[in-house]
Amino acid sequence: MKKDLASPLNTPESRPASVSFWTAFAFWLKLGFISFGGPAGQIALMHQELVENRRWISERRFLHALNYCMVLPGPEAQQLATYIGWLMHRTWGGIAAGALFVLPSLLILIGLSWLYIAFGHMALVAGLFYGIKPAVTAIVLQAAHRIGSRALRNKALWAIAGASFLAIFALDLPFPLIVLAAALVGYVGGRIKPALFELGGGHGKSAASYGPALIDDKTPTPEHARFSWRGLCRISLVGALLWAIPMGLLSIVCGWKHALTQMGWFFTKAALLTFGGAYAVLPYVFQGAVGYYGWLTPAQMMDGLALGETTPGPLIMVVAFVGFVGGYVKALFGPDSLFLAGAVAAIVVTWFTFLPSFLFILAGGPLIESTHNVRSFTAPLTAITAAVVGVIVNLAFFFGYHVLWPQGFAGRFDVLSALIALGAGVALFRFKRHVIHVIAGCAVIGLLLKMLVL
Repeated sequence: MKKDLASPLNTPESRPASVSFWTAFAFWLKLGFISFGGPAGQIALMHQELVENRRWISERRFLHALNYCMVLPGPEAQQLATYIGWLMHRTWGGIAAGALFVLPSLLILIGLSWLYIAFGHMALVAGLFYGIKPAVTAIVLQAAHRIGSRALRNKALWAIAGASFLAIFALDLPFPLIVLAAALVGYVGGRIKPALFELGGGHGKSAASYGPALIDDKTPTPEHARFSWRGLCRISLVGALLWAIPMGLLSIVCGWKHALTQMGWFFTKAALLTFGGAYAVLPYVFQGAVGYYGWLTPAQMMDGLALGETTPGPLIMVVAFVGFVGGYVKALFGPDSLFLAGAVAAIVVTWFTFLPSFLFILAGGPLIESTHNVRSFTAPLTAITAAVVGVIVNLAFFFGYHVLWPQGFAGRFDVLSALIALGAGVALFRFKRHVIHVIAGCAVIGLLLKMLVL
């Protein structure tokens, strides 16, 4: 985003003018269409726009919210948008920010998923995806680098990230256990060596200053963002109904064993039981959707991830692709309604995947707002953020294996895919090219290779 997107009325020395709900609504809608690059790119974009350019929120408050979203299961970038929207304009502000972050991506993915499943067998489409998939491996690795460069500010946090990687890669420990261990280390470390676990990782001042912000470091918590048991119970009850009513209707109308009902149940578990954002949840989705339910093949799952990387919105929106392909291939509404089956399945999957994210923010936000200067709370979150970096590196290995050894280690090593991945890595790390440019270039290379070599 360019600097001229900031309000010309906001000078570095002045506090920004108050922002109306509809001004914020227009920004969140725009963000939903331009938020490319996965969670790392989306968070960087929000930081640039909301902290640096518009100064709607200060660096420290932004990072405190981000650390909370990083520890939650679900897509951290979408949750961060929901949090800031809620903080600025109450419940409807949070709902608008979170929903507009998702809806453009959902509509685009439904269209692209239909094109893929209907025409994906064509040599043109196959060649494009042959080039895109190796690029995705490099993009995931870059995401680990970008998050790590902000989170790993000292040797202690590097050690947590390394231990996290070994725990999930070598020992195959569940991620929730890794999160709990990191939180414990952060809590104890925050008491023994508090400077190492300051927000942002220690080393002096933890937050940059871009001038006074609308929600500044010392801005009092607004009335709606203060914790109350009554508010917590109200949000929890509404959330339970929003989950139980559609799940009950699916069970009654379709039956518990029906694919739509099982999609709702599986992606509810994915939303609740997987931590670390999109890059950490994808292996779980891969295992369940491909290995257990058979809604799509491993190759289709990798293609879906490639589509997710090339569209705006949260990377976890790949679940919409999973739902669409599963509903379409299984012809849930009969052979004459394939598109409708795919679209309905995509919407069902998206609903059950993102509903918990809204509830976590609206219910937990007031508690988090009361802790933005409490080290005993921020130190565990800082440690958990470091642990997430190790998990993302593991995911890069996971994708690399499936791209470079498409038939497993017993099969051949795909040298051409390795060269594409290497070139994508050089473009991203050395020349700082935008992720969309890298994907487009790799897609063209893949198409040429399919035509000339393969």
